[in-house]
Formats: sequence, structure tokens, C-alpha cells
Amino acid sequence: MTKAKKKKLPLVYQPVGLVLGLVSGALAGRAFRAAWKAVRHEDNAPDPLDRDRGWAEILFAAALQGALFAVARSAADRTGAKAIEHSTGIWPVKDKGGRE
Repeated sequence: MTKAKKKKLPLVYQPVGLVLGLVSGALAGRAFRAAWKAVRHEDNAPDPLDRDRGWAEILFAAALQGALFAVARSAADRTGAKAIEHSTGIWPVKDKGGRE
């Protein structure tokens, strides 16, 4: 491909990444609710401002939620990048830097 197409490819990936991010966020939310229900047998996770919940419970819920969202986002990002590479032959991101 020409250099002009290589420069525009990240712009093509942005809508794909946006859609995958929204879908992965929704799936991660469902996974978190299911995991919380399995672990604590409660429908709702604790709110950090709930006076009746302890620090350990609040921080455990936050860690679980954060881990599930990070895994879902990474899986979505990787899936999208691999799909773009498969269809165009070019990896959609130029630099090899870390996550922003």
C-alpha cells in the first residue's frame, strides 16, 4: 500500500475500535454483575458511598470490576486490530507504545 493509505488506516480503525469498545464494555458489565452475584449472592455491587459496606467489600468490588473491564477492553482492542490486519495486511497502529 502507499504511504497515504498507511497514514489513513488508524482513522479507519477508530470506528471499529469505538464499536468494539462499546460492546466490550457492555459485556464486561454483564460479566461483573454475574460474577458479583456468584461471589456475594447479591444482585447489586456495593456503592462506594454506602455507609453500611466495609472497605474490603468496596475495594474488592472495584478490583473485580476493573479487572473484568481491562480484560474485555484488551480482548476487544486485540480482536479489532487483528481483524484490520487480516483484511488490509497492515497493523492499525504505528507505534509500539503502551496503553494511554
